[in-house]
Amino acid sequence: MGALRAMRAMVKESEELSRINNLLLTVPGIGFITAMTLVTEIMEIERFKNLKTLAAFVGLIPDEESSDEKQINKGISKRRNKYLRSMLVEAAWKAVKKDPVLTMKYGKLCRRMHTNKAIIRITKMLLSRIRYVWKNNEEYVCAVIS
Repeated sequence: MGALRAMRAMVKESEELSRINNLLLTVPGIGFITAMTLVTEIMEIERFKNLKTLAAFVGLIPDEESSDEKQINKGISKRRNKYLRSMLVEAAWKAVKKDPVLTMKYGKLCRRMHTNKAIIRITKMLLSRIRYVWKNNEEYVCAVIS
């Protein structure tokens, strides 16, 4: 049996896994494999007390070097979960095409920074939305801009 087929069977067998997976699939940019990777790597969202600790686990925090009075921002941290960060960045690229609010925010960010830096900020926003959906057991609702 293939890996994808085995994952689908796992979701069908477990009511809890099915519930979480279905909630995550409502988030723009998140597909079945990304949702399953999130569930298997994070397991219990409650173990992260806030977004900052979850972002640190994923690897979406800035790295800095400091000594005495000097602080050097070295960009995104090298410490990361090797599966989640790249998957979430890919999901963010898809999400900016589907969610009008993320599209607008990405456009504003691109006016003042490089696109790669902007997508990292969007990825962190997407992670915040994933955390909210998971913790509150609510489906994601795309915001409408009027």
